[in-house]
Amino acid sequence: MQPTSKNQFSALSNQQFQSLDQVTRSILTTGEAAFYLNRKPQTLRCWAMKQDGLLQPVRINSRLGWRVADIKSLLNGGV
Repeated sequence: MQPTSKNQFSALSNQQFQSLDQVTRSILTTGEAAFYLNRKPQTLRCWAMKQDGLLQPVRINSRLGWRVADIKSLLNGGV
């Protein structure tokens, strides 16, 4: 039984996330990236599928990964 996307998002919202400046990994999961971008994870999945979003993910074994450097650049006004 899979939880609904609303429940998944609520669970992500309740997690404790560190400041993006303190993240040492180069790639984030879709849920983590969505938190920092203040978007729902499904929005990022749509960006990846349509290839028309603000960021493009890297694909790792059929999973999506989001570059921390790209997220920081976008949040600092870059594209």
